Parts: sequence; C-alpha cells; structure tokens
Amino acid sequence: MSPAPGTVLRTLLHLRPGQLVHQVRDTLRGPPRPAPEPAVPPELAVRAAPAPFPGAPAHARLLGPGRVALLNRTLDSGDRIDWAFAGEGPLFAFHLHQHDFLRDPDLASEQRAGVILDWIERHRNGTGWHPAPISLRALTWLRLLATPGALALTDADAGRVRASLAAQLDTLARHLELRLLANHYLSNLLALVAGGVAFEGTAADAWLGHRTALLEQLDEQVPADGAHFERSPMYHALMLENVLDLLNLSRASGRGGAALDAALGDAAARMLGALEVFTHPDGEIALFADSALGIAQPPAALEAYAASLEVEVRPPVVPGVLGDAGYVRLEAGPWSLLASVAGPAPEYQPGHAHADALSFELCLDGHRLVTDTGVFEYIAGERRDRSRATTSHATLEVDGRDQAELWAAHRVGGRPRVCLCRVEPGHRAEATCEGWASRGSVHRRVLEVSPEGLRIVDTLEGRVRPSKLVLPVVAGVDVDLRGSEAVLGACRVKLPADAAFRVESGAAYVEFGRSEIRSVLVGCASGPGPFVWEFRRA
Repeated sequence: MSPAPGTVLRTLLHLRPGQLVHQVRDTLRGPPRPAPEPAVPPELAVRAAPAPFPGAPAHARLLGPGRVALLNRTLDSGDRIDWAFAGEGPLFAFHLHQHDFLRDPDLASEQRAGVILDWIERHRNGTGWHPAPISLRALTWLRLLATPGALALTDADAGRVRASLAAQLDTLARHLELRLLANHYLSNLLALVAGGVAFEGTAADAWLGHRTALLEQLDEQVPADGAHFERSPMYHALMLENVLDLLNLSRASGRGGAALDAALGDAAARMLGALEVFTHPDGEIALFADSALGIAQPPAALEAYAASLEVEVRPPVVPGVLGDAGYVRLEAGPWSLLASVAGPAPEYQPGHAHADALSFELCLDGHRLVTDTGVFEYIAGERRDRSRATTSHATLEVDGRDQAELWAAHRVGGRPRVCLCRVEPGHRAEATCEGWASRGSVHRRVLEVSPEGLRIVDTLEGRVRPSKLVLPVVAGVDVDLRGSEAVLGACRVKLPADAAFRVESGAAYVEFGRSEIRSVLVGCASGPGPFVWEFRRA
C-alpha cells in the first residue's frame, strides 16, 4: 500500500537538499555502469599489514564450491556460486557480493582465489556493482591482498585482481551514495581511501583524494561521545572494524600520512569506549535499533584488534553516558541496564531507527532478562514492521500509536520529541518522550538501579490517553504472573498497580533470519500513573 501524501511530506522535510538532488540524479541515470579496467593494473604499496585482520563474521561461511551460508540462509547453486541470485532479497544479495565469507581462516588460499577470479569472470554487471557491496568487497579483497599467503594467485591472476579492483573503485568514485549519506557514504569513503593507501600510482592518488571528505564524515558520524550517530550498536561495531582496517592498511604503506592515521586512531579509541557502553556482561552488543548478533565482530575481538594496532579504549567523558547518541548505562551489584533516551537519528537518514525511545535492556547476574526485539530482515512487511514498532520494546505506547511514523522498510515520517532530562552516572536517569501522533501527552520515565534492584517510575503528563506498558523478556525465561507480581526466572517484579497485566507471546529476532518465541508482559492503563515497577531478585 502506498504511503499517504502527508507521510511522504513529513519524511522529505527532514532530508538535506543535496539528498533530493542526488535521488533524482541516480533515478535518471539508472544502475551504475562498471568502469573499464585499466590497461596496466595498479601496483600494491602494501605487502603485509602490521596486525592480522579479523576473520569472517559468524553468519558468513563458504560451505562448498557453490554453497554459501549468509544471514541464517544457505545458497546452494551447484558447482559455482550463482552471482545473480536474488531469491532472499537485497540484503542477502549484498552480503553475497561483499565476500565476507572469504575471510574465514579455515579456507584454503586456492579457494579464496578461485571465488574472486570466478566473480571477475562472470559478474561483469549487476548487484555486485552497486556502491554498497563494492565498498565492503573492496575492503575484503584489500585485507586478503595485505595478508601474506591468503590468496594463491599467479602473477597474471594477481594482475587481474588488481585491475578489477581498480575498476570497482573507479565505479564507486562515480557513484557515491550521496542520496543516502550516513553509514553508506562513510563506507564508500573508507573503501576509496583504503584503495588509495594500499595501491600506488595516479589512480591511487585520486582515490586517496577522498581523504578530506572522509575526515569530515568521521567528525560528523562519530561525535564526541564516540557512538556512531545512527544509534545502532551493530552498525557502530561494523564501522569501528572498518576504521581499524583503514588504519591497519595506512600504517602498512605509509601513504595515508600522520594526520589521517591520528584521526583514525582517535575515532577508533572513542568508538571503543562507546562499544563498552553498548556491551552487555555476556560480551555481546545490545540489540537497539537495527541490531542483531553475528553480523559484526564481537566486542572482545574488536578490542583485541585495536590493541594489536596500539589503539587504547577511551571511555566517554561521563561514565556510562553517550550524550550525543542518547544512551545511558546504569549498573549496581548484579544489575546492569542500558536505556535508549533519544529519538530516530540522524535527522536526515534514520533508516535504521526503531520507535524505541525510553526502552531498556536489563541483565541480572550477567544474563539478559529484558531485551529488545532485534531484526529479522530488511524486507518491508509484517516482521520488519514488528521489529521497529513501539510495542516491541520495553517502553510505553500511547493511544495505540507508534512513537515515530514508521513506513516501508527504512522510512520515518513524523518524529517523537525525546529528552534526557537528568542523569546520575551509573545510578539514575530521567527522560521524556512525546510521540509524533500523541502531541500533548508526555511519557516521563525515571530509572534507578541499586545493588538491591531496579525501580522504574512511568508517568503520563499533559493530556491523558490510554497507554500500554510493555516488558519483553528474553526467550527461554518463563513469566509467571501472580496478581500484582510477576516472576521472570531469577527476578521478581512488582507490577504497576494502575494497569491490568497479561502475558503474551511475541517474536524475538536475535539474529537475522532467525525467529524465537518469547514472553511479553503487557499492561493496559487509562490513567496518568505513576506506574511503578520494582525489580528484585526472586
């Protein structure tokens, strides 16, 4: 169903003028046309990176000559990979052409080389020439080229790989994702500058010329608190790895220069500090916004990679508070909580945002208890809508409407007004949210953590509308509703007195392509509150 004109207008009003111009331009000129390969391939300026690159992400594996596992789905296309396969949607196709599965350390160097040469021979145009997969595939190939023994190539085949990579980077330079910006544009620039430092010659100098734009985007996308401005822990971790990759390649060749290396090291140090805020006691990231496990490297692997490059963690200035991104971490005794206290971001590209303001994830004794829903896929439809909806997060829904006007797979029209009012680092946070469709009704939430437990106070200020209080529980933990209390595994929760609670079944998407059934506590209320929750050990 087509969106209403008002929805489209509210979406477009937040875009930058340049995005609209490039949207029209890209529509008129159609898909990217691959640039020609150079007659003389560029020479590598790097022979061996100073630090080993991380291996393949958990979801990506080459299972056989034509079998690839990605996103909990398997492509089985016989003797050779079907590079034209589109049966699992655009996200699967993009990951197929990113070649992350070639980073598996268990693969033979002949296997990796065979896949790359097959792609060069049989994929002359199509999905793989979109700027997004070019950006991430270029980084994958450069990692392999900078790892001695990773590719078994004759001199002639090595020249073919370098020539193809040059054509891909030239194509990318002509098709920067300026209509999208955000992580797409940053990935474009990281890939181009990586090509500029890894190769030498006129073409490499041109790619390296994108260094200024890259530094500008790092300043914008990684502000002072160190959190990537799209507010997704998963994309934050992905961007951090790529920043470290570029630093690794730049140090290997010396072509990036001291200023670039210093900027990359500074950004990575702050991003590591933010990553610690995003990391639960179980060692994995929180699932806010578009986040799932198994896509990015685990936090410990990223910290080890950074340490091998002598990049040290730089925590945020206020412990546990990511003020620019809008996240607060509270911890005491066995309790650990991470709360989302901001709205969709950035304003001009909130494609990975959910309606999750004032929601939280909670751990007890190092185990997840209250969790976000995660994300199953990027295809518009029921599962995509469910993962982004307000009722899929541990917060309060007002008048049956989402906090933000979510539509299609990645679009946001009307936005909530969210404010972090007060914070006592590690102990207490207070924030408010006024939904886009419920103006005049302000949800105020106070969260307090002590060694004894967690106390939450929700109130509805201004115009009183019906509300729904939602508490999604991690899959595998039973919920026993006992009148005014609920027992969630090892936790006992005293429920708000002025709401009628029930237990529902809900979906959780901890990984792309995988759905779990979990219990959700839902309380319906008609008054302003206060709605007081008290969490204690059972």
